[in-house]
Amino acid sequence: MITDSFPVPPRPAPVVVGKSAERQVEEVVAAYVRAADHRDGPAMAALFTEDAVVEIYYTGGGARTPLGSVRTAARIGQAVAGMMAPHPPRGWSHHTTFNHIVDVDGDTATIDVQFLVHNVVGRAEPEGGWPPGTSGAQGTITPIESGYNRSTLRRVEGRWLIAEHVISHDLPYASPRD
Repeated sequence: MITDSFPVPPRPAPVVVGKSAERQVEEVVAAYVRAADHRDGPAMAALFTEDAVVEIYYTGGGARTPLGSVRTAARIGQAVAGMMAPHPPRGWSHHTTFNHIVDVDGDTATIDVQFLVHNVVGRAEPEGGWPPGTSGAQGTITPIESGYNRSTLRRVEGRWLIAEHVISHDLPYASPRD
């Protein structure tokens, strides 16, 4: 049964027993992209150490131009909840990561991933209903962002948490001006 409450917001990665450290680190990244898609500030903040930092860059053309930074888990959560563009009606985003490179050294780990963000917008059913012969999903999926994320994580009380997260965008980035 489909309900209005789907999709369910992500929960922080729990303490996991029986999975490799590398897999646990990958699952933190999976929870991160879901929290970003849901614009879920508390879920995002729960993935970071209290003293965490996120740095954002534009790296197109070989230059590394700083776009901004956010410090502390609470502010990172607030940024996700309040600074990311809201989804349009019938709209959603899907952050995807791939080509994970994970290195674990004791209670410290790094993960380097490529990412794509897709904007997903469903079509509204026409007033008279769908035309005859129409079937399947209706709408558009458009890639809107790409780049690399590199995170440093620390194991804290059995959980991997992000201490530093660097986002490197391939495309120029426009932000509202005050």
